[in-house]
Amino acid sequence: MIGIIFDMDGVLYRGDRPIEGAGDVIEFLKSHKIPFVFLTNNSTKNAAMYREKLQKMGIEVEEEKIITSAYAVAHYLEKHFDRGNLFVIGGKGLQKEIEAIGWPIINIEDAGSQWKDIDYVVVGLDTKLTYEKLKYATLAIRNGALFIGTNPDTTYPSEEGIVPGAGSILAALKASTGKDPLIIGKPNEPVYEIVKEKLEADEIWVVGDRLDTDIAFAKRIGAKAIMVATGVNTLEDVERSDVKPDLILPSINELIEYLRVALNIRNL
Repeated sequence: MIGIIFDMDGVLYRGDRPIEGAGDVIEFLKSHKIPFVFLTNNSTKNAAMYREKLQKMGIEVEEEKIITSAYAVAHYLEKHFDRGNLFVIGGKGLQKEIEAIGWPIINIEDAGSQWKDIDYVVVGLDTKLTYEKLKYATLAIRNGALFIGTNPDTTYPSEEGIVPGAGSILAALKASTGKDPLIIGKPNEPVYEIVKEKLEADEIWVVGDRLDTDIAFAKRIGAKAIMVATGVNTLEDVERSDVKPDLILPSINELIEYLRVALNIRNL
């Protein structure tokens, strides 16, 4: 059985604008009982928040089908590390997921010199990033705190165009600390631990818009790599890259016809 992993930003929508055909594809998968999950490197929202966003676009999915890098980080910490104090750079989604596992978070507002007591610095996309947050994270990491990143995406597609992503913040902290972060999200394998718990399939397809995360992730886990040209990377980028998708589609809208042919589904 085929199971499909969908990226979200640049595949299902750009900003708050749905990409044409996204809802039709999801309904097609449901009607033909083809398993799927959404896997996003964007940690600014949790599954409940993303479900609400998708509902506003006419796409109905259960929260259980939405996996974020924030969720993956929280559960990876809980499974592989000892409980400790955290400093978090990120949006509400990342904060909520860390709070859900019950580990203590030290906030910048009342941090003082507590950076000496920080065990983990967790960094995702933060649209309210300040110098103070970078300074505090730098002090904690240089003092020995484990440096963890939700995802390496240096940019992401918005309604306005391509804007800075979590990877840009990680790059700043790497420059100020000399430390490389442990990155949980795509294309790294830690997030695949979570996916395997939620997607039962003999063959996996990954549908994404980025070569360095989505397509590289597909190659790393032995999945079919399908790139759509509605997000970050272009056909020119593919020509220049060593990471090559197995299939390129103009958008998610064309996936239904490809599925019909691949699975021999008649057009009723």
